[in-house]
Amino acid sequence: MAQTSVCEVGQQKSQTEVCATGFMERASSEAVVVLMTAADEAEAGRIAEMLVARRLAACVQILPGMQSIYVWQGEVQREREVLLLAKTMRAHFDELEREVRAIHSYETPEIIALPFAAASEPYLKWLLSSFEGS
Repeated sequence: MAQTSVCEVGQQKSQTEVCATGFMERASSEAVVVLMTAADEAEAGRIAEMLVARRLAACVQILPGMQSIYVWQGEVQREREVLLLAKTMRAHFDELEREVRAIHSYETPEIIALPFAAASEPYLKWLLSSFEGS
């Protein structure tokens, strides 16, 4: 007979369901989306291919045609850039950053990780399975 425990909302769940729910909550808290910019689509493609091939990201989306306005070396710059959105796990961030910096054309590339506030369970399961065996 399966053990049960009381959920916060007062429902009964089996120990297996509680463990799965807890695992998914922990996994969601470890999942991150990494925002990066590249000078052009060719560079963005090289970065995306490298990250997915090395299993540092499960998926990378490339959004071309972005305009960035920023201060660089004391002057306002306006440049066309490409935005990359990489879905990965927090544990992969340091290596992801190191590998991107090694091939990036910028002196100071934007590499920012944001945690998932929430994610659908099927997507999160797919994301986690993408790193199995890596």
